[in-house]
Amino acid sequence: MIAYMFPGQGSQYSGMGKDLAARYPEARALFEKADAVLGIHLSRICFEGSEDDLKQTKNTQPAIFLHSMAVWSLLKPQDAAMTAGHSLGEYSALVAAGAIAFEDALKIVRLRGELMQIAGEENPGTMAAVVGLDAPTLIEVCTEASAAGIVQPANFNSPGQIVISGSVDGVRKAMELAKARGAKLVKELVVSGAFHSPLMVSAKFALKAALHETTICDARIPVYANVTAKPVQKADEIRALLVDQVTSPVRWEESVAAMAAAGAAKFVEVGPGKVLQGLAKRVVAGALTEGCDTADDVQARLA
Repeated sequence: MIAYMFPGQGSQYSGMGKDLAARYPEARALFEKADAVLGIHLSRICFEGSEDDLKQTKNTQPAIFLHSMAVWSLLKPQDAAMTAGHSLGEYSALVAAGAIAFEDALKIVRLRGELMQIAGEENPGTMAAVVGLDAPTLIEVCTEASAAGIVQPANFNSPGQIVISGSVDGVRKAMELAKARGAKLVKELVVSGAFHSPLMVSAKFALKAALHETTICDARIPVYANVTAKPVQKADEIRALLVDQVTSPVRWEESVAAMAAAGAAKFVEVGPGKVLQGLAKRVVAGALTEGCDTADDVQARLA
């Protein structure tokens, strides 16, 4: 069984998707369609945007989503048994599973990026990667550091690799405590907001209203949700989990382990970068992984 995975924020790069659009008319048409749907030159941001352009959350999220969907539209895989996406990538996973139409997801993803960027400006915060501490220890660290400010785990990525998020004071206190507890690496990340933390609550409520107006169907195949790390297919549950996801941790390690337990023998990352392939290998010993990012990757997989 094959699990298809879709990357989230941080996997973007300048020039993403340009070779896909140049080689495949179907991909070019999708980029043009996205420009028309959003009324912005999203394709130009993908193909020619500077690192600063692509770092803006309102651009990053739809750009990564569009790239993933362009690859997916070319692959049209018939062997997908299940899907999952990291944070923003959950929307790509839901489109792949037939739960949301491409155009609807594109609009929601653009709005989500805008709302999260605004929330980050209104409630400045930060995030930090912590390597070498297990989840229970880091949860204790965050609880202790909460006396200094809001801080909680944001991404449980793989064994011993967890990202924390919250107020600047809270995160920096947690960083200090994590080092004292023996973390191998503690690094503050360059981000525009404290994603997957209570500082995103304004984005959560605005997104909830928009998702209420968005058509969501039951998924054709299981989608492993970030919030629960469990398979979901029912439309109402999908909608509720997308709302909760904004302020809840991404349980990626558990999601990958659950897909493997359900029979996934191979994990294919669809979209920019190789982050999720690396995480899958750390979660599942001996995991078979593959990535599909460039036009050459697509050609090789179709062959």
